[in-house]
Amino acid sequence: MEQGKGSLILAVDDTPSDLELLAKILEREGYSLALAKDGSQALDIAAKEKPDLILLDIFMPGMDGIEICRRLKADPAVQDIPVIFVTSQSGSDEVLAGFEAGAVDYVTKPFRIPELLARVHVQAELRRVQHEIRTLHGILPTCAHCKKIRDEKGIWHSIESYISQHSEAHFSHGICPDCISIYFPDAHADTKNSG
Repeated sequence: MEQGKGSLILAVDDTPSDLELLAKILEREGYSLALAKDGSQALDIAAKEKPDLILLDIFMPGMDGIEICRRLKADPAVQDIPVIFVTSQSGSDEVLAGFEAGAVDYVTKPFRIPELLARVHVQAELRRVQHEIRTLHGILPTCAHCKKIRDEKGIWHSIESYISQHSEAHFSHGICPDCISIYFPDAHADTKNSG
């Protein structure tokens, strides 16, 4: 997958020019963007859209970024979405408070574009991999007769097709000893007699 393609990023900042700059930089890299100008809007969008990553300004009037992050991490529906704080004060107490609230990283203003993109790419890729891994965990509805797997849309797939679509696994084929004895009993007898 091309970097950024398909990932939705929620950018939260009370400064319109900063939001515009983030949108311009990230859309150019193939990311989809959702924008919020305050905490309540950010929480609503996060709950509805379930973005892959949240870029969150620490200093905002009303509900600040630390409080927004705490609320996100307290909500089981969105608590696993990574949060990167955006701040003008690297190394400050606010950055430490951001990590304690659940953020995974931070970037400083004014943006250094290569650094911003590197941090965003890492978190977006981790999120993509987590989705893939999670897709193959839990209960997979499987036909008791033909062993096909039903996906979340109700469509039935062969095991090979399903696993190929949800992982990077590849298949090779062979015949196990039990099937050899059932379907090729003469081959099984030949091996016994040749010893």
